[in-house]
Amino acid sequence: MPRPQTLPLPKAARSRTVTAVLGPTNTGKTHLAIERMLAQPSGLIGLPLRLLAREVYGRIVERAGADSVALVTGEEKIVPDKPRFWVSTVEAMPLDLDTEFVAIDEVQLAGNLDRGHVFTDRILNLRGRSETLLLGASTARPILEKLLPGINVITRPRMSVLTYAGSKKVSRLPPRSAIVAFSSEEVYGIAELIRRQRGGAAVVLGSLSPRTRNAQVDLFQNGDVEHLVATDAIGMGLNLDVDHIAFAGNRKYDGYQYRQLTAAEMGQIAGRAGRHMRDGTFGVTGRVDPLDDDLVDQIESHRFDALKVLQWRNSALDFSSANSLRRTLDMIPNEDGLARAPTGDDAMALENLLRDPAVSGAAKGEKAVKLLWDVCQVPDYRKIAPANHADLLNTIYMHLIEDGRIADDWFVRQLAFADRTDGDIDTLANRISHIRTWTFVANRPDWLADPAHWQGVTRDIEDKLSDALHDRLTKRFVDRRTSVLMRRLRENAMLEAEITASGDVLVEGQHIGNLLGFRFAPDAQAEGTDTKALRAAAQKALATEIESRADKLSRSENSDFILTSEASIRWRGEAVAKLVAGDDVLSPSVILLADEQLTGPARDKVQDRVDLWVKAHLETLLKPLFDLKTAEGLEGLARGVAFQIVEGLGNLERQAISDDIRQLDQDMRASLRKLGVRFGAYTIFVPALLKPAPSQLISQLWALKNGNLDIPGLAELPQLSASGRTSIPVNPEILPALYKTVGFRVCGPRAVRVDILERLADLIRPLIAWKPLDADVAPPEGATAKGGGFTVTVAMTSLLGCAGEDFSAVLKSLGYRVETQEIQRPVRPAAEAAAEPALTAAVGDDTAQDGASTGAPEAGESLGSTADVETPSGETAEPVVSEDVAAETAAATPEAAEPAAEAVENDAASAPAEPADAGEMETVTIEIWRPGRPDRRPRGQDGRRGDHRKTGGHNNRGDKRGAPAGNKPGKGGFGKPRGDRKPSDANRGRAKPAPRDKPIDPDSPFAALLALKADMDNKGKK
Repeated sequence: MPRPQTLPLPKAARSRTVTAVLGPTNTGKTHLAIERMLAQPSGLIGLPLRLLAREVYGRIVERAGADSVALVTGEEKIVPDKPRFWVSTVEAMPLDLDTEFVAIDEVQLAGNLDRGHVFTDRILNLRGRSETLLLGASTARPILEKLLPGINVITRPRMSVLTYAGSKKVSRLPPRSAIVAFSSEEVYGIAELIRRQRGGAAVVLGSLSPRTRNAQVDLFQNGDVEHLVATDAIGMGLNLDVDHIAFAGNRKYDGYQYRQLTAAEMGQIAGRAGRHMRDGTFGVTGRVDPLDDDLVDQIESHRFDALKVLQWRNSALDFSSANSLRRTLDMIPNEDGLARAPTGDDAMALENLLRDPAVSGAAKGEKAVKLLWDVCQVPDYRKIAPANHADLLNTIYMHLIEDGRIADDWFVRQLAFADRTDGDIDTLANRISHIRTWTFVANRPDWLADPAHWQGVTRDIEDKLSDALHDRLTKRFVDRRTSVLMRRLRENAMLEAEITASGDVLVEGQHIGNLLGFRFAPDAQAEGTDTKALRAAAQKALATEIESRADKLSRSENSDFILTSEASIRWRGEAVAKLVAGDDVLSPSVILLADEQLTGPARDKVQDRVDLWVKAHLETLLKPLFDLKTAEGLEGLARGVAFQIVEGLGNLERQAISDDIRQLDQDMRASLRKLGVRFGAYTIFVPALLKPAPSQLISQLWALKNGNLDIPGLAELPQLSASGRTSIPVNPEILPALYKTVGFRVCGPRAVRVDILERLADLIRPLIAWKPLDADVAPPEGATAKGGGFTVTVAMTSLLGCAGEDFSAVLKSLGYRVETQEIQRPVRPAAEAAAEPALTAAVGDDTAQDGASTGAPEAGESLGSTADVETPSGETAEPVVSEDVAAETAAATPEAAEPAAEAVENDAASAPAEPADAGEMETVTIEIWRPGRPDRRPRGQDGRRGDHRKTGGHNNRGDKRGAPAGNKPGKGGFGKPRGDRKPSDANRGRAKPAPRDKPIDPDSPFAALLALKADMDNKGKK
């Protein structure tokens, strides 16, 4: 039923049974009221906040029992059958009760523009039969004595001293501090900062539900956190163990404007510091300027300007019509000391509702108008626009007018919007505000068919949301681990620390970091001003563990260590050291990754063991390089060549050291071959170092020496080499030196593995050297009829994994030149002609795209085909023909290496002999490749390219005169200097070439080539 309106008391009767207990905070006023009420048979106390009402209700229940105490707020009603004591918010105080005792707390709020008129009404009109207490600040004394003549006033002094402590950073605020801000955004921001710096903070806002607020306050009261961040809600009587109040703001929005806090308001908030007889301090933090001396004096002495007037609104309303209600609401006070209150939210809602013709038409008669006014009392907890709030009230009112109650199905739909616990802090806070509206509605006794049921439903939803909000607040603003540790540190207790088998460091059961190898990595959430203390606690366990780990590492097997692609050395999966460049590329330095706990003999043991493993690892994978570096068994010029191979990290372009190679005798070459060196037509290299593991290690050492492990291609090139790809497209972002380091040679648009280039040379060399011994003998596949050139075969393109223009560019980069020639040949059957494009596609452009080997050759495939291509495992098969073909072939069988320069280029001899009984013939154009000038050949003294001799394997149509002996290039691997050539100045003092009449080593390439020539001669004769 509607709450009855109070009738104004005559001024002379207002002070009957009334006592004003006034004084600053921490004077025990609320405690006195509770004691006085419990001494009476019945009582009613009105409090300014729902939160405070909940707190006082709990205290009285502990004393009198739950059956004797009722709680009434706008959103909550707990009313036993026969309550003796009533606890309520001032707005919700039951005005129809007749109790022995009445108390109204924080009466100075009667001057508040927003809520003051409600306090004024209770002060002037609500009385207990035997005792009425008005509790509040001393600033209300003059106005109370004026409005309540003869009132009994008792002043109480503060029980502790309040002192100004100046300005402090948030991170330096003392324990048991409360930081006061005036918006939820500021509160959240400060709480987040404190969590990072000090382990966490509790959060209190006036909009929190009592359940959430109590859970947050418990965190602070129990010592789980040492800081509280709140709005000015804590100034309204919340009893907390706060030692220091810090103002993070001194301006607030009062519902009308942003304004500076008054001295009395700051004193009310600052007075929360200190509890009972324990002194308190206050100050400022953040961007708030230090307080003026006058303001500090006012707060410390609790002397503030007295209230001049109280806000008043007529409480004797006329509900005969809407206009009568408006008229009585607009009445002004006729008594000095009272001021007409500004238009409240309920009056504004009334005006908005009456603008709707449906509402104004329905609001006829006293009952309908009174119902309309009750609907306007529904608070706007959601703080939405007045018009939107009015729409909601409109719907509620029309339900009540038309149906007599709110329909259950519509009410359920409204609750569904709030009955969810997902979302962030703001989302949950909005849902709590939403459900508070429906909780208020459910607590109206005649608005729903079953109010008790819906009160339970809305209370359950609010409790779920409150618990979820508390959980989100705690997770966001409280680091329980750090808060527990900080509490133990404050107690000066011995902290229990341990390290798990996985390296987790636990202190007092809380994870504070990890021991990674020999380095302690604190948890990022444990960082802050007290990190040093936490580290000190962890070192109790770290010292013993690190000693034990050092001992284990010193006795570990080599298999326990690995070298990562980042040059980090891991022991049993944990990084313990890293490689850095040394003076020698093959001798990098080792730096331990360890904290200061690893010292003395333990550190020496770790350093020695890691150094030993690195040395063994390098010498195992790169054994050929270290053997060449030691150069045991090498003499003279061979030792110098070995040194250059080591400097080139396992491979050199033959042309770069052609002079030295030509001067090596057979013994020197044999000794280098025993150390794994292969003399190729284009490259002098060590095949064993082309395997994946050595290749990757070499590239890593090279990158270390060049100071950059992040260069493009360092991670990809060794993997491509290991995958078995024989050539890859050139990436312009990758340095050519890196291609060389991993065993590739850049040939035009593609990079080709150096061993594959030698196999290509093995395929080409017999075709160029082939000469017909019988006119009836057809040339082998790829050879020309009169020799001296070759055509591209499937075996060649398969070997390199590319065809077409890419393959031609590779040949040109190697010094070959191309010429076209028309030949006559029989017309092939259609099936054979159709098969040619398919074959070309199989080894052509598609192959060139991926650069992969096409697989194993068919039986009888020509020498050096893909049967010899390196497998993905990295094993390299030796070629059938000797690798030292660039110089030795010409010396052993000079006629086999002569080019057909003297041949007439337009001679159709390269075409097979036309059979006498040939049928229909066709003319086709073919490409013939011949040795030419390489791309990188030395220039003569006049700056032009040097001339070539016939023995060099090149087309020799230029002027032969005047070519200096020292400028003869390596001829692309097919020439050799004359025996009577004098060594250059640069080569003087080196070993002389072996005499021509020296017996040929039966294991040398010469013997193999001579045997091959003899075999070809015998076949020709047959």
